[in-house]
Amino acid sequence: MSGKRKRVVLTIKDKLDIIKKLEDGGSSKQLAVIYGIGETTVRDIRKNKEKIITYASSSDSTSLLAKRKSMKPSMYEELDRAMLEWFNQQRAKGNPISGPICAKRAEFFFYALGMDGDFNPSAGWLTRFKQRHSIREINIRNERLNGDETAVEDFCNNFRDFIERENLQPEQIYNADETGLFWKCLPSRTSVVKGKCTVSGHKSIEERVTIMCCANATGLHKLKLCVVGKAKKPRSFKSTDTSNLPVSYFSQKGAWMDLSIFRQWFDKIFVPQVREYLRSKGLQEKAVLLLDNSPTHPNENVLRSDDGQIFAKYLPPNVASLIQPSDQGVIATMKRNYRAGLLQNNLEEGNDLKSFWKKLTLLDALYEIAMAWNLVKPVTISRAWKKILPTIEEKEGLDFDEEDVSVATVAAILQHTKGLENVTTENIEKWLEVDSTEPGYEVLTDSEIIRRAQGQTDESSENEEEEIELIPEKHINHAAALQWTENLLDYLEQQGDMILPDKLVIRKLRATIRNKQKMTNSSQ
Repeated sequence: MSGKRKRVVLTIKDKLDIIKKLEDGGSSKQLAVIYGIGETTVRDIRKNKEKIITYASSSDSTSLLAKRKSMKPSMYEELDRAMLEWFNQQRAKGNPISGPICAKRAEFFFYALGMDGDFNPSAGWLTRFKQRHSIREINIRNERLNGDETAVEDFCNNFRDFIERENLQPEQIYNADETGLFWKCLPSRTSVVKGKCTVSGHKSIEERVTIMCCANATGLHKLKLCVVGKAKKPRSFKSTDTSNLPVSYFSQKGAWMDLSIFRQWFDKIFVPQVREYLRSKGLQEKAVLLLDNSPTHPNENVLRSDDGQIFAKYLPPNVASLIQPSDQGVIATMKRNYRAGLLQNNLEEGNDLKSFWKKLTLLDALYEIAMAWNLVKPVTISRAWKKILPTIEEKEGLDFDEEDVSVATVAAILQHTKGLENVTTENIEKWLEVDSTEPGYEVLTDSEIIRRAQGQTDESSENEEEEIELIPEKHINHAAALQWTENLLDYLEQQGDMILPDKLVIRKLRATIRNKQKMTNSSQ
């Protein structure tokens, strides 16, 4: 007679491990045996996957999640949600978060949410709030956190000790960071308004996506840009397979990075590509991803490969603004490359700016931003790490002679752009920097935090996304594609100024289409 199974209470970390194994194809029966639990418990964990991951992602401490066994809600759930949203935003900005500031904010949200009864934001309440969300520490002092030089020195020393202990080379140290990009923002003779860049004589426009750059400390491994747009498949994509885009494309109703997208990117894109790169270099498949404290970055418990060899590490909120590598000229260089590339394309196509703006699609922008990222030189990225890894420049022996896109470069292009020949250098600079401080995450006002805490959503943005996604599909068969290719080759042959590589590319494409056509015909 079998004995009664001993009751096992799993920690949050155990549940995360089970979720990971389920996603990798593990069976409920096998996992039940391994963890000494019932299959029903495993199925419940699968059912509550997003809730568990969201809870863990908001946690501050690995050790606390390894001990904590429940996600016991607060007596004031709406207040708790509002405070956590506010706390994450303040930490991401590097603002001071002391006990008294938290108490004052909690009292404000309590009454703003219209909650009943009396509320005393005591030291006991603050302790329980920290425990519920595994927050390690809330500063007692009221000093400004943003730009703490002493903290920078302490972090850099600790990080260098860490990479020495872990035996990590610069090739194994990565940084990723998000930024907003107004992809359809063009220069004006008059002014540039953030989010609404008025082109002379044209209506105001507002087209925004979130871009995330990721590269290692040598700059020799740049991952595909991660782009978050509003629609799952914008009109301009037509029949394009998103897996064939020059970027990793995700969608979110506000075009913001969020916890779910970041986790998908880490598991499905970052980890496999880093493994492949390190393998090609004969290095151990081990790496660290350095991140800031954006509310869209899950906890380090979630950002970890199955074997634990590829993982995330966080910059303290009081130093991120000073030393995060991507913010030390990398993202700015990419954006300047993008905007200069747009103007150059307009010039080469011989368009006036108005018609160019009308024809510019998100698909065009994705190809242009991918090219802009390719143009960011390894030296630009390596130089951005000098505050954290001062020896990397000497070790890698990099040549620092570099020419970035400047105001003068853009001004020279505009000299040949109809209607914008006399744009001032001040307006050019404003245009180049229009989204320099645009975050990749959604910044909520107090009113928006309150609505979200109460479970209210913005229906209009959801309806807008549905409308955008109504895309007519057009199937192009092999015969039609082949005919267009033949016509294009005939055109190139008639043009005396076309170079041989252009013709060879089209000929190779023609051969590919012919092979596809033969395979289709033989299978029928």
